[in-house]
Amino acid sequence: MLRISKITDYGIVLLTELAAGKPGEQHAARELALTVGLPLPVVSKTLKALTRHGLLVSHRGAKGGFHLARAPELISVSQVIDALEGPVGLTECTIAGSECQREAICGVREPWQRINGVIAQALHEVTLADLISSPTVFVDFPHTTPAPTPRAGKTH
Repeated sequence: MLRISKITDYGIVLLTELAAGKPGEQHAARELALTVGLPLPVVSKTLKALTRHGLLVSHRGAKGGFHLARAPELISVSQVIDALEGPVGLTECTIAGSECQREAICGVREPWQRINGVIAQALHEVTLADLISSPTVFVDFPHTTPAPTPRAGKTH
């Protein structure tokens, strides 16, 4: 099963909460923790990581808090994953600097790289604006082919 970490999931939840608000509006970590129902230490850690990677801007002081560094349309899901987990890699050989011993002789390396590319592209095409504007996000996959149809007369 392919899964993103809880921290990345929480990061996307926090960013969509910020994206749904007024542009540039400051939100304190404590306020966000209460709003989204997550523990303050987890929210603080996640907000700091997103700030370090340029997705958020933080301001200290009584009127301080966090806000998006760019418009929601300019922050993709892939940027959030990159910031909190690193690049998307379904297998060892789909990540630069792979240490796989079988890489030179592997028969499925190239197909995995193609699959990884399609998934990475889909994540790049979905933005925070997409996540807050519609409960269902559709991404067009131009590199995929339809699933084969069952042969006539064959049953399972």
